Amino acid sequence: MRIQIINGPNINLLGKREPGIYGAVSFEDYLTELRAAYPNLTIDYYQSNIEGKMIDKIHEVGFEDTGIVLNAGAYTHTSIALQDAIRAVTAPTIEVHISNVHKREEFRHKSMISCACLGVICGFGLDSYRLAIEALLHAQQTQ
Repeated sequence: MRIQIINGPNINLLGKREPGIYGAVSFEDYLTELRAAYPNLTIDYYQSNIEGKMIDKIHEVGFEDTGIVLNAGAYTHTSIALQDAIRAVTAPTIEVHISNVHKREEFRHKSMISCACLGVICGFGLDSYRLAIEALLHAQQTQ
C-alpha cells in the first residue's frame, strides 16, 4: 500500500514557524517516525508552496496510490482548483491540519476542500497525519 502526503505552503517551516501553534519538530523528523511506525506501507512525501504544483502531484498519484493525506495550508480556505483536483482522482483524500482551525481566526473556519475529501482531521498536532493514515487504512479494509 502506498500513501502520499502532500503539504502546502509554509509547512516546510515546521519546527521554526510559530512553534506555539505548530510545534518545534520539523516535518522531516516526524516523517522518519511515521515511516518507522508503518513499515509495511510506502509513505511518500511532497511539499510545495505553489498551488499548481500541488495539483500536479494530486493528478500524478491520485489514480495509483491507496490514498492521499493533504494539508493544503492556507489554500484550504481559498482553492476551488484543489477541490476539483481531489474530485478528479480515484484515491481517497483526508484533509489534515496540525492546529484546530476552528479555534483560530474566523477565515480558517471554512474549507474549500473538505467537501471533496473522505474526512477531515485537525487539532492533534503532527499526530493528525497518523490519524489520517489510520483512517485511510480503515477505509481500505472496509471496501
